[in-house]
Formats: sequence, structure tokens, C-alpha cells
Amino acid sequence: MPPSRPPCVAVRVPVGPLSLLLALSLLSPWGSAGGSCPQRCVCASNLLSCSQANLSAVPAPLPRFTAVLDLSHNNVTRLRADWAPARLPHLHALLLSHNGLAFVSTEAFTHVPRLRHLDLSSNRLRTLDENLFSDLGELEVLLLYNNEISTVDRTAFENLGRLRKLYLGQNRIARFPLELLREGSRLPQLALLDLSANRLRAVPAGELQALPAWLRDRLYLHNNPLACDCLLFQLLDRGRRRHLSAVEDFQDELRCFLPGASSLTKILDLAGKQPLNCSKAREAVLEAHLGDTVTLGCDSRWQGVRSRHWVTPGGERVLGDGANGSVVLLANGSLQLRALRPEDGGTYSCWVAGPLLNETLYVELLVHNFTLHGPHDTLNTAYTTLVGCILSVVLVLIYLYLTPCRCCCCRGTEKPPAPRDDSINSSVLSATPNHAGGTGEPCGSHLASGAGAGQNGRFKGGGSPPLPARQGPKAQRKVSDPDSVSSVFSDTPIVV
Repeated sequence: MPPSRPPCVAVRVPVGPLSLLLALSLLSPWGSAGGSCPQRCVCASNLLSCSQANLSAVPAPLPRFTAVLDLSHNNVTRLRADWAPARLPHLHALLLSHNGLAFVSTEAFTHVPRLRHLDLSSNRLRTLDENLFSDLGELEVLLLYNNEISTVDRTAFENLGRLRKLYLGQNRIARFPLELLREGSRLPQLALLDLSANRLRAVPAGELQALPAWLRDRLYLHNNPLACDCLLFQLLDRGRRRHLSAVEDFQDELRCFLPGASSLTKILDLAGKQPLNCSKAREAVLEAHLGDTVTLGCDSRWQGVRSRHWVTPGGERVLGDGANGSVVLLANGSLQLRALRPEDGGTYSCWVAGPLLNETLYVELLVHNFTLHGPHDTLNTAYTTLVGCILSVVLVLIYLYLTPCRCCCCRGTEKPPAPRDDSINSSVLSATPNHAGGTGEPCGSHLASGAGAGQNGRFKGGGSPPLPARQGPKAQRKVSDPDSVSSVFSDTPIVV
């Protein structure tokens, strides 16, 4: 029989205030392992708030487990490289707004590589130096608005491959940083760029129009002293028709200077207004020629599109390659048309299922009825008829006025009389009157130097010798000439 176990006895251990504080310090990240909460700061879990604490420098040492550090509304005018002497691997948000900050070291972010949110707004920064933020490879949001920034180094935003939102509004920037937006540039994931309330006088409207709509929807250009331009008007007018928030929400603040004017004009009111007289551009119209290969882009406002499909002008839904391989649905949602035909023209529809709402885009394709290089493959029927009529008129004129005349050049010379029996060969339907002898010799062969003489002084056979001169009052009468006017009712020539 196994021995019985002794009964369990509860032992009461006295707990004092010191032991309770020790237990809480072991559970809190601000315990001995992580450091103590700095003076004049409020610590809650991994949050450290030192806002409005009248600090002139970053408090030290900072707890290692700090994830959010709020230093806004203080007097930290310089952010040196040693503000964080130890590595802060968990810090992902740093707030330094409203500090009068005028200097930031290029090595200031060496010990905070996991930073995702950086707020440097409402300070006195004037320049963004070379490789200033290059250590922040995971940064997603950068706030630099309401500073005095006038110079931005081309490499200031190097290595920011994950940056999605960049706020540069209310500064003194006079040159548009187009390199931030070009495809494959330093900021491949940039989805919002705020350049409002700066000193921009011109923007590359043509290149901005080529940007995807989801980026143009978050490109803010209002409150800049822009010069009025029709390309700028068409860029913003397309954005208004597409209901892009950067245009639709700031229509009154989008203004420009007309040439010679001292006051600002609303950019969206430039349609038909002198002296520019801008015209509204058609939305998504693509022109091509026979045999070309074109790609129709589905320029949606939404990022992270779940699905999309195309509908042809004939109402057919495109799910993959066409029957003959002439229609291809690309991986990025664009529709490619190969070896264009006249019947491929029309309005194509792209149906987009976005994360919030659905969107339908329309692309009008105009196919010109000829190839881009070389002669036209087909001619318009009216054009062909016109060419034929003109050619016929030219041929008739050539026939009437440029046909060689056999006798008109010889009216000034005395011609030998034709035999009277030649009149029987005359006809009112004959194009050319019969000549003496019927040999068809040109008039130039009848020389005045000798009657009946041919070329080289030889006698020309087939010619009729001239009649001897008659005496008397009838001597002035001539023998009937075949070239004289004939009656249309008689085959006998009229003798003059």
C-alpha cells in the first residue's frame, strides 16, 4: 500500500511596497533593462512624450525600447549626430516639429535605421543637403512642410525606396523636382507629393500628364505663382473631369499669371480666354495607323487594384489573347492591339475593381486609313473621282490645243489646188480635211521656191502642179481649197 501524501499547506508571504515596485519594474520596459524615463517626459509603454517640455536638446539617455519619440514644441535648434549615442532599433516614429530646427547633421539618423515616420515640419530648415536621409531605408512618411527650404540636393532622398508620402508644402522651392517622380527614380513607391504654397513658376505639364493617375491624384500644386500655359490647363482640366482630389478640392487655389497681367487667374477658367485661348483636351484619345501596334493603358486612380477587364467597341469582353493573337491583355492591365485594321477603331472600356470603389475608364482609338510610312494603302472614293475628272479635262485640253496641225501653219502660203474629185472624200465627221494627193505630207513640204518641188529640189510625186494664171476679170478667183468652210448639208465644197 503506497504511503499517503502529506496535505498541501498554503503559506502566506507578506508583500510590502518595495516588493510590489520591484515586480512592476521587471514587467515594465522602462525597468533596469531599458533605462528610466527621462525627466519632464511622459512614458507609456514604449511611447516617450517630451512635447512642450522647454527642452533645448534631446534628453539622454533614451530608453532602448522607445518606439515613438515626441519632441515637438521645444527649442531643439540643432540635431547633431550624437543625439542618439546608442542604437535605437525599435524607434519607428520621431516627431521634431515646432522646434526652430535649423541644422540636421547628415549622420543624425545613423542609429535609427527602422524609422518609418519622420516629422520635421514647422522649423527653419533652409537646405536639404547631400544624402541627408540616405540612412532611412524603411522611411515611409516624411514631413518637411512649413520650413524655409529653397535648395534641395539631387541626392537628398537617395535610398528611400519605401517612401510613400513626401510633404514639401509652404517652403521656398522654385524648381520642380521632377527626378522624384520619373519612373525608376529614387522614390519608386512615392504616392503623394505636396508642393503647394512654394515659388514654382513652371511645371513640366507634358511629363506630369504621363504619370499614372493614382500619382497625379496626390500631386498638390496649388498656391504657386505659376505662369499660365495651355498644357497646364489641359493637365488640370483632365484631373477635374477625372475627379482627382488634388484638383477638385483646390480649384480656387490653382491660379496662374497671364502674360502682362498683375493679378492671378484661375487656371481652370482659361478655356477660350484671351490671349491664350486654350481649348479643352479630349480625355484618353489615341491615334494610330494601319498595321501599327498600340497599347491602351488603364489609367486608374486606385492603387492595389484587385481586378480589371476590357470591353471592345463591339461589346466583347477581353479575357486573354484574341482569336488571332491580335488582342493581348498584358500583366499590368493594359490592352495591346497588334496589326491594326480600320474596324479596330472605336471606344474601349476598362472596368477596374478598386479597394474602395469601382471605376470605368474609356479610351477612344482613332485608326487612320493609311500606313504611317509609305503611300496610302487605300484612297477615298471621292478623291479618286476628283483625280479622274481632272485627268480627263487635261487630256481633252491637250487633244484640242496641242494636237499637231497640218495646215494651220501654212495659211500664209499659196497652196496648190486640190483635184475636184477630192471633195467626195470630205466628210463632216472627218477630224482632218483631205490634202492634195492624199500622201499626208506636212504643210512645210510645199515650198514657194518651186512648184511641185520636194526636198533637195526633187520633184515630189503625187502633188498637183499649179494651174496657169488666168487673164481677165476672173483672174482673182481661186480654185476650191479643201481647208475652206464646208456646208454640213453638202459634200461639195463651197467656192469662194
